[in-house]
Amino acid sequence: MKFELLQKRVERAERLVELRAEQSVCEWESLKQTWRAGWTPARIIAAGLAAGFLVGRANPMRALSGTRWMPLVSSISSLFASLKAAMAAGQAGEAADTAVETADQAAAHSQTAPAFDGLEEEPVVDEAFYDEDEVGDPIAPRPAEAATEVSER
Repeated sequence: MKFELLQKRVERAERLVELRAEQSVCEWESLKQTWRAGWTPARIIAAGLAAGFLVGRANPMRALSGTRWMPLVSSISSLFASLKAAMAAGQAGEAADTAVETADQAAAHSQTAPAFDGLEEEPVVDEAFYDEDEVGDPIAPRPAEAATEVSER
């Protein structure tokens, strides 16, 4: 076959597909309109009564009578427990990722932060605080301890 002949066949097939797609859209719209017009209030009530009669006749609660409902309840509760555990695992994974990112950012920040080589650290507690000569009586509580004891009473 020649290439031009194959191109003509493909173009004809494409036009046919487009035509069929337009026809199916028109038919679908027609079906929707007919379906909605067909459901009158009387038909809706009749369908509801028929469905209710069939469900009542089938007696679906018979399947759950006695001890048959216990395995159903236990399987549903285990399903919810596993879903909750999966959600918690996902949240823990996200928290771990966030912690790793934060640690990386802190490490990068500490590397780029200026160094304070010339500054000496100040002591957190004054050495004079522990000198008993300054307080006076070694048996009496220090002023900070006395204030704490009074406030606790």
